[in-house]
Amino acid sequence: MEDSKKENKYIRAKERVDELKKFYANLWSYIMVISALALINYLTNEFRYMWFLWAAFGWGIGLIFHAAATFNLNPFFGKSWEERKIKELMNEDEKTKKWR
Repeated sequence: MEDSKKENKYIRAKERVDELKKFYANLWSYIMVISALALINYLTNEFRYMWFLWAAFGWGIGLIFHAAATFNLNPFFGKSWEERKIKELMNEDEKTKKWR
């Protein structure tokens, strides 16, 4: 029993590390690509029209959602809400089975 608890903790920790790695890889890619696009934009028209901001804005929105999911920043449907809802549904299920 003790080993399975440790194994479950290890698996959850590994999944969490994988989530963090994916987010930081996405962030690093964002920084590098947007920087390269800004440089290209500067070299071609010296920022007379900053078109690279469109790419930065679009990808940035995706990055914000990725960060919210990775760091559980969703105030409405976060992990605590999910756990409460699971317990509530399990309790409802137990009550309905008792009276059948």
